[in-house]
Amino acid sequence: MVGQRVLLLAGFFLSEFLLSEAAKILIGSSLGGSHHLLLDRVSEILQDHGYNVTMLRYGAEFLIPENNEKPYQVISCLPPEDYEKEINQTFNYFMTEALHGREALNNFVKLMEQLGIRCSDLLRRDDIMDSLKNENFDLVFVDAFDFCSLLVAEKLGKPFVSILPTLFGSVDNGLPSPVSYVPAIGSLLTDHMDFWGRVKNFLMFFNFFISQWRIQSSFDNAIKEHFPEGSRPVLSHLLKKAELWFVNSDFALEFARPLLPNTVYVGGLMARPVKPVPQEFENFIAKFGDSGFVLVALGSIVNSYQSQEVLMEMNSAFAHLSQGVIWMCKASKWPKDVKLAANVKIVDWLPQNDLLAHPRIRLFVTHGGMNSVMEAIQHGVPMVGIPILGDQPENIVRVEAKKLGVSIQLKQIKAETLALKMKEVIEDKRYKSAAVAASIIRHSHPLTPAQRLVGWVDHILQTGGAAHLKPHALQQPWYEQYLLDVILFLLMVTLGTLWLCGKLLGIMGRWLCGASKLKKA
Repeated sequence: MVGQRVLLLAGFFLSEFLLSEAAKILIGSSLGGSHHLLLDRVSEILQDHGYNVTMLRYGAEFLIPENNEKPYQVISCLPPEDYEKEINQTFNYFMTEALHGREALNNFVKLMEQLGIRCSDLLRRDDIMDSLKNENFDLVFVDAFDFCSLLVAEKLGKPFVSILPTLFGSVDNGLPSPVSYVPAIGSLLTDHMDFWGRVKNFLMFFNFFISQWRIQSSFDNAIKEHFPEGSRPVLSHLLKKAELWFVNSDFALEFARPLLPNTVYVGGLMARPVKPVPQEFENFIAKFGDSGFVLVALGSIVNSYQSQEVLMEMNSAFAHLSQGVIWMCKASKWPKDVKLAANVKIVDWLPQNDLLAHPRIRLFVTHGGMNSVMEAIQHGVPMVGIPILGDQPENIVRVEAKKLGVSIQLKQIKAETLALKMKEVIEDKRYKSAAVAASIIRHSHPLTPAQRLVGWVDHILQTGGAAHLKPHALQQPWYEQYLLDVILFLLMVTLGTLWLCGKLLGIMGRWLCGASKLKKA
């Protein structure tokens, strides 16, 4: 009996190994920056676990790190030069406005329209599309914000899974979202709302759907050009078609909320084994002894667009600290007439994960990108958040709500204010304690993020999809999901009954009055 069980287990693991070895997965990447870094990590993990991974990388070369040797296959596709030039100009304008506190929806929609034009170019590239069809992929892996990858998956007729690089609520993936305690994106609320907070959240909930409609409409022309009338996909429906939703977050940061069976947290995927930091950093850190050091990294995109005025204020603030400061800041952007503070070291690149794991780190000054926040939680490091755009303000709201750090707005940065914020987090040990507690939550999962990712991909490949994990609600129109048709029906029945009762009472009243008059006569 025991021997049979051993054979069954061996057969199961062998079949799982052969399946994962044979399975071919296509991963689409076009957004660059942290989006590309996350998909690169996903590709490496899946390739390391026996899958045959191919990444389709199209455009956004200016946001993708220098190409190096990859363990997986890469297909690069560049749009016409004038397309890419137009996108770059639109992106530059969007970033410049955002860094001045003017992150307008109109600017973002214009950027999405350019991405829609570029997507249309990809879909008409017969050489690329035919090559992808011939590969006969088993599964497509997409970024929830990369609408073009969704359309590629639909064009290939292949099932797909989606990863959400940010918090829940950035896109509508069909999750139940009670507005009484689930903050709408852009509301900057926590799950503890008073009456006026719930009013605001209710209004922001509708604002979100209007914004999503405008953003997704920017791909309408690409859909009309490449899909026949009568079978044209709708992006909002495609999002709910995903077999699985992987979410780049964790309950160590996120507020508790309802989840569906096909929703899996994988926050912490970017975590890699810690390596010793390069000697140049060790030498710098050693100068400050037990005082330790502060790590400053505002992300690759912000690093490229930072204004000199903000750089000067930050430099002055760092000069007030007794700690050393390692700052990822492009030397080419540094104002030539400004002397760097004596306790500051600026570098074009730094090993962020390894520095966050260093025993002498005291604080992480971050833009609040999800990958950076999750790395800080991984190593129990408190934060000062300087959110710029996108999901960053929402991430930092959660950092503050969980007592992992404090925030300061970019437009409010003055040397004295920033210095006080940093000293508050460094000196008040409650922030460090909360960060360590969050790290314990993050590490205490029975499976690592990578194991969850691979295990669930294995599951849907073995079962032929995730229909058994998706509720029928994902196929229902919104008015059915919220029982608006039932409420309307019951309201009409109630009003109709009241009207009929009123009519009957009126008739009865008139009859009684008439009978009374006859008796008197």
